[in-house]
Amino acid sequence: MPTQLINGAQIYFERSGEGDETIVFSHGLLFNHHMWDAQVDYFKNKFCCITYDHRGQGQSESIGSLDMDTLYEDAAALIEALSPGKPVHFVGLSMGGFVGMRLAARRPHLLKSLVLLDTSADTEPNKMKYILLNQVFGWGGAKLVSKKVISILFGKSSLEDPSKKSTLERWKNTIESHPKNITKAVAGVIHRTGVYEELSNINIKTLVAVGNEDVATAPAKAKRIHQAISNSQFELISKAGHSACVEQPDSVNQLIFEFIC
Repeated sequence: MPTQLINGAQIYFERSGEGDETIVFSHGLLFNHHMWDAQVDYFKNKFCCITYDHRGQGQSESIGSLDMDTLYEDAAALIEALSPGKPVHFVGLSMGGFVGMRLAARRPHLLKSLVLLDTSADTEPNKMKYILLNQVFGWGGAKLVSKKVISILFGKSSLEDPSKKSTLERWKNTIESHPKNITKAVAGVIHRTGVYEELSNINIKTLVAVGNEDVATAPAKAKRIHQAISNSQFELISKAGHSACVEQPDSVNQLIFEFIC
């Protein structure tokens, strides 16, 4: 099992492809590195693709603080360890985007480009709602909230599309398999600090994209990021919610390919 000791925690990662350039994919809350399977399959013939599990999720060790600054430090150290001296293309969705913005603003030498999907630069506006869900999760387990969580993570089109049923069921099962201590990772997202004031420090080329049905981080949040990053472009992803790379993988793959190539 490939792991790297990063800042005192064993971080699980997978590397595919042998391209001259590297893409690092950073997943959203309650998912894991498999969130990016469709992207890895698409890009691995031309790029070295690295996916990893955030500290406290998936197969990575749950130890120490799980706040966004710690996860950003983890990502920086992982890039330095796996792509020494060579900046990477960083693709982050939601929580992965929280990490990506911190990297681009604070360690720009590590990145060649930045892709932000379904994310926000602000503090959590629905804090009390998510605190309550997290408390129920910790008290009675994931099955009590999994249906509600799926309705937040996926858009209306996906929820109503029979062809997406197996995908939704797969991720519902993943969420229901999480141990109760996943609530610590959830709390790290709920209580995150905003980084909007740091966006003016981002000078690398950036793609900001969001599902047009995203209810967790509405398109207005993405537009706000785009407007604050001078060297950025904005794209709306049709028939996608908060998990665009899973819901509309072909559209996301094409967007990323046209952006970084």
